[in-house]
Amino acid sequence: MDDAGINVAITSISTPGVHMGDDAAARDLARRVNEISAELIQQRPDRFGGFAALPLPDVDGALRALEYGLDVLKLDGVVLFSNARGIYLGDAGFRPLFDELERRAAVVFVHPTSSPDPAARTLGLPDSLIDFTADTTRAVAQLHYGNTFARTPNVKYIFSHAGGTIPYLATRFSIVDEMNVIPGAEERGKAADTLRRLYWDTALSWHPQNLSMLRSVVGMGQVLFGSDFPYLRRDLAVSCRREVESSAELQANEARAVLVATRSTCSRGLQATRRPKPTNTA
Repeated sequence: MDDAGINVAITSISTPGVHMGDDAAARDLARRVNEISAELIQQRPDRFGGFAALPLPDVDGALRALEYGLDVLKLDGVVLFSNARGIYLGDAGFRPLFDELERRAAVVFVHPTSSPDPAARTLGLPDSLIDFTADTTRAVAQLHYGNTFARTPNVKYIFSHAGGTIPYLATRFSIVDEMNVIPGAEERGKAADTLRRLYWDTALSWHPQNLSMLRSVVGMGQVLFGSDFPYLRRDLAVSCRREVESSAELQANEARAVLVATRSTCSRGLQATRRPKPTNTA
C-alpha cells in the first residue's frame, strides 16, 4: 500500500468465499473471517476498512452474518459473489437478504466466482481469463432483468473488474430494452439508467480502453479504484495505481475522483489532503 501510494484498503475475502457445501461450517468461517477484518480495522483504523463475508446460499446464515458484521463488528458493507454455489444473486430465494440490504442502504461489493457450467472446465483455461468476467455479466443481467436493482434503489452496488463484459455489451442491453422482450420493464426502467447508478472498479481494468468504455456507458463518477491484490502480482498492483493517476483517458480531476473514494461509496470517510490516496476495493 505504501509503495503504491494507497492510504486506505477495503479488505474482502475473494472466491470461492466461505461456503464449501456445509451451512454450519460456512457460518463459522464467515464469523471468523469477519472478526479478523474487524481486528485489522481496530489495529489500524486509518488504513483499513472491510466488507463482511456472508455464507450464501444459506440465506438465514447470511442474514445473521450481515447483522453481526454491520451492527456488532461495524464493517463497511458486504461482499457477495456472482453466484453462490451455482445460484445467481437475482434468484428469488435470495430476496429476503436483498430486502434487508435495501433496508440498511448497505454497500454491496460483488466479485466473480467460478461458473457452475461444467463446460467452462473443459477449455483448459483459468477462470480468471474469461469466465470470471462472463459470470459477473450474468449476475448483473439477472439482477437488472429480474428487477432486484429496481427493488433496492438505496443499495450501493460495486462490481469488480469494470463489471466484466458489461461495458462492451451495454448496447445489447439497450436493444433488448427497445424490443421489450423481457417482462417487468415498467418497474425496472432502462438498463442504461440502471448501469449509471451502479459503481464499477478498475481491478484488471485500468487501461485506457477499459476507462473509455466505462466513461461512455456509466460515466467516470461511478468508477472506483481496485487492484485485485494479492491475486494480481505485486509490481502490477503498485503500477496500476500510478497508471490510473497518469492515464491519458482521464483528466486530472477525474483521476483523483477515481482514486479517492468517499464515505458515500466504500471508504470509511478518509480522504486525501495533498495527493490522491486511493481506496482500494479489491
